[in-house]
Amino acid sequence: MPGVAQPSDIEEPLGPLPQEFAAVMRPELPSLIKEIGLEVTRAYPEYARLLEGPYGQGIRVGVEQSISVFVDQVAEPTAPSTLRDEMCRRFGRFEAYEGRSLEQLHGAYRLGARIALRRAKKVGRRYNLSPTLMLTFADALLTYVDELETLSREGYLEVKTADGDHTDTLRRRLLHLILAGSPVPRNAIADLAEQAGWELPSQVTLVSLRTPCGVPQVNLDNDVLADLAEPLPHLLFPGPFDERRQLMLEASFPGVHVAVGLSVPLTGASDSLRWARQVLDLIETGIIEDEPTARCEDHMVTLWLLSDPALLAQLAQRELAPVADLTPSRRDRLVETLHAWLATRGTAAQIGEHLSVHAQTVRYRMRALEDIFGEQLSDPDRRFATELVLRATELEERRRPS
Repeated sequence: MPGVAQPSDIEEPLGPLPQEFAAVMRPELPSLIKEIGLEVTRAYPEYARLLEGPYGQGIRVGVEQSISVFVDQVAEPTAPSTLRDEMCRRFGRFEAYEGRSLEQLHGAYRLGARIALRRAKKVGRRYNLSPTLMLTFADALLTYVDELETLSREGYLEVKTADGDHTDTLRRRLLHLILAGSPVPRNAIADLAEQAGWELPSQVTLVSLRTPCGVPQVNLDNDVLADLAEPLPHLLFPGPFDERRQLMLEASFPGVHVAVGLSVPLTGASDSLRWARQVLDLIETGIIEDEPTARCEDHMVTLWLLSDPALLAQLAQRELAPVADLTPSRRDRLVETLHAWLATRGTAAQIGEHLSVHAQTVRYRMRALEDIFGEQLSDPDRRFATELVLRATELEERRRPS
């Protein structure tokens, strides 16, 4: 019958997707990745919690790799998938550390495939793609999901069958639970700590290592919990990070730059790690000066000022609105003078020396600032907000171009 697939048609093996199909799919990737993330976290709230925690960035990279490599391999069947393969295995290992089966992870993969198929139908109608091509896409996608599940199973079984490394597996799972935060009952952490032979401390310090960190050159202290297989490797030290710990870390990872978080109660471990990672990010962009060991306690104000760039931009727009319409050169001169006055509260002569201009020039600029800003400079709250904006802007100006 016309329009009805015959048995011989169904039995014919489907060929590979044409490479040109990648050009149709690639523009859809950013919004598709976002849509899959939203749907998966809605269906599996556990993953929503993990995305907000210290493993969130690694999970996002894994999701993006899992989706984008499919398109890369359509465009070029021999495209490498090394990072995707390792990320999928890490997903499997993560499920084992968390004490779950693979059912939830596989369900997330299949949900992502359904969302991708739904999107493909819309794209197919838009480009008037043939039913055979769409069927080929569906077949290729399902085969690809099987591949992702196989890779994750490899990582899962790697943990489950590691009898000789049972204690190490317990300790890594313990670290995962500690960093998961408040949704995990404390008694669950205490029970696992007892199994791993690890005494629960009252305070901990998290350390983030810059990749690649490799394997430790000397044994870490027995009370240190470590996860070096993650894309963002990290360590947990019970108690404060003192000089002895510093020497041990340098000997274990020679030449590797690290960021040391703040010492916090056990329940705040994820915050300590988050701050340490932010310091490494700020070093990478040039805002914080690079050094072998960067300590969060030396950069707390910087971390706070730059913790919410979008909100800072809104605050800057409000506080600096009076000079927004000035020419760039005049605005820069006045803002520079305002910053110096707010930071030093010095005399015109002192500010002039600081800026390398004549004191009379400072007086002229300050009169102009008083006229332009009006009561904003006499209001303590607004004056404080303006100073915060100028300090944060100064920090941002150190950022290296991408």
